[in-house]
Amino acid sequence: MTALPGGATLIRVPVFPVAPGWNRRQTEVSFLAPAGYPYANPDCFWADADLRLESGALPQASNVTHIPETPHVGLWFSWHLTQAWNPNRDCLLTWLAAIAERFRKAQ
Repeated sequence: MTALPGGATLIRVPVFPVAPGWNRRQTEVSFLAPAGYPYANPDCFWADADLRLESGALPQASNVTHIPETPHVGLWFSWHLTQAWNPNRDCLLTWLAAIAERFRKAQ
């Protein structure tokens, strides 16, 4: 975890498994816990910049970009929760489960 100047926290998971259909079996995952967390939910995430589908194509709704307020570049996923965030129920593990769900869908 790294505190960022704007109040968010960068969270990096160095080894995160991905399902078959990708060009590797694991990647580093990074995401931002926004300044208002836990009332504000995480949104989007980054993986290793060279992560691709097994075919070599970029995944749907992704782009290689800088992670805000950091020198890091990653494969940005425009990925969002499918249900409303509830700070009384949800936590960073909820967001990690959502990321894991995205990696189960190699598209």
